[in-house]
Amino acid sequence: MRTRLENAKRLIVKVGSALVTNNGAGLDLGALQEWARQIAALRAEGREVLLVSSGAIAAGMQRLGWSTRPSAMHELQAAAAVGQMGLAQAYEGAFSQYGLASAQILLTHEDLADRTRYLNARSTLSTLMELGVVPVINENDTVVYEEIKFGDNDTLGALVANLTEADCLVILTDQNGLYTADPRKDPSATLISEGEADDPRFESMAGGAGTGISRGGMITKVRAARRAARSGADTVIASGREPDVLLRLVRGEALGSFLKAGNTPLAARKQWLADHLQLAGTLILDEGAVKALGEGRSLLPIGVTEVQGQFERGAVVACRDSTGRELARGLINYSASETRRIARRPSADIEALLGYVDEPELIHRDNMVLA
Repeated sequence: MRTRLENAKRLIVKVGSALVTNNGAGLDLGALQEWARQIAALRAEGREVLLVSSGAIAAGMQRLGWSTRPSAMHELQAAAAVGQMGLAQAYEGAFSQYGLASAQILLTHEDLADRTRYLNARSTLSTLMELGVVPVINENDTVVYEEIKFGDNDTLGALVANLTEADCLVILTDQNGLYTADPRKDPSATLISEGEADDPRFESMAGGAGTGISRGGMITKVRAARRAARSGADTVIASGREPDVLLRLVRGEALGSFLKAGNTPLAARKQWLADHLQLAGTLILDEGAVKALGEGRSLLPIGVTEVQGQFERGAVVACRDSTGRELARGLINYSASETRRIARRPSADIEALLGYVDEPELIHRDNMVLA
C-alpha cells in the first residue's frame, strides 16, 4: 500500500496544536522550521505541499496568559486574532529560510458550502501552487461562529484534500498513529500500520477526546481519513515529532498508520455535495423512494413523506429513511414550501399544484450523492 506515497505528487500536511505550540507552551519555532525544511525538500523533488496548521487559538492563549481553553465564542475568537499574527509571522520566517514564499489562507465552512466561493478557493490554491508558494491554511476562528465551524482542523485538512484533489493527507499528531485502543489507558494496544480508510472498526478504536489544547483526538482523524478517501486521497496518521517524518513517509517507510482510499473517488461536483457539513433541510422518504435511491435513481415528490426545515431551490438537503438514517444528499429543485405542496404526489401533478413545473424530480441523480 505504502508505495502509493512514493508516487504522491500533491500532499496536504496537517499539524496539530499540541505540536505547533509544544503542548501549549508557546509557538515551537524549532518545529515549524523543521517542517519547513522537509516541505522545501519535497518541493525540490517536484511535489506540491499545502500545510493545514492548527495553533492560532493555542498561541493566542499563551500570549494572553490563559492556561485553560475558554468555552465562550468571543474569547476563542479573541485568542485566535492574537495568535494568528504570531503564527503567520513564524511560518513566513521558517519558509523564507529555505527560499520559499508562503501565503495565509483562512477558511470557513461557508467558503466551501457556497459553490462559487468553493471554486474561487480552489482557483486561488491552484494559482499559489503554480507560483511555487506554500499555502498555510487554517480555519478563520476570528469570525466563525459555532454553527459554521469545521470543528477541528483534521476535518479541514480532509476538505482541502478534496478541494485540491490531493493524493495524500498526512496528519501529524503527538501520537504514533492509530491504535487498537487508547495506548495511554490500555498497555495491550497495538499500532495499526495499514488499513482501509472506510473500515468501520476504526471509529470505535479511536474513541476519546483531544487534549486541553487541541479539539480533535483520534476520532476526528479517522473521520477525516474517511472523508479524504471520497476524492481518492490516502491518509497517514503519524507522529510529528518523528525525525524527518515527511521525507521518510514518501520513501515508503512504515511510519504511523496508512489508511488507503477506495478505488472509486467521487466526481468533483458530487464531492462538493458530500463535503457539506451543514444542510439546509431534510426529506423523509418512504420505502419505495429508499429503494429507488439505492438503485441509483432520482428522487421524485411521491416518495417524500415529510419535509423538515426552510430552504430555497438549489439548497443542499439530506434524504433520510423513517428511522432518521441519512441515505443521500443533493441539490433540490424546489423550495421547502413548494416541496411540502407536492410531496406524496406524482410528478404529473406538479404544474397543477404550483402553477409551473421546473423539473419532474425533486433531486436529480446527477445532483445527488449517496451517504
